[in-house]
Amino acid sequence: MSILRKPLVTEKVSALNEKGKYGFIVDSDANKVEIKKAVEKQYGVNVEKVNTMVVMGKKKTRYTKAGVLAGRKPSYKKAIVTLAEGEVIDFYSNV
Repeated sequence: MSILRKPLVTEKVSALNEKGKYGFIVDSDANKVEIKKAVEKQYGVNVEKVNTMVVMGKKKTRYTKAGVLAGRKPSYKKAIVTLAEGEVIDFYSNV
């Protein structure tokens, strides 16, 4: 099982890309050291700093003929990785 699940491509994270910061959804059991090693190995860059956060899943409600169905989206762990000066990750070239 991989530590890096998928890169975050949102407006907020894309604005951080210009400052050398990149976002990833990572395995919930991964720590900062493991995340740093995984990013350096997969993308061939030098990582200076890793910030992590656990995002709680949102509540979702659906109204159907059978009644109200309520549930919850799954929680996930997010990592913001700061790269060394002048280094970039191009997510679109690895397709």
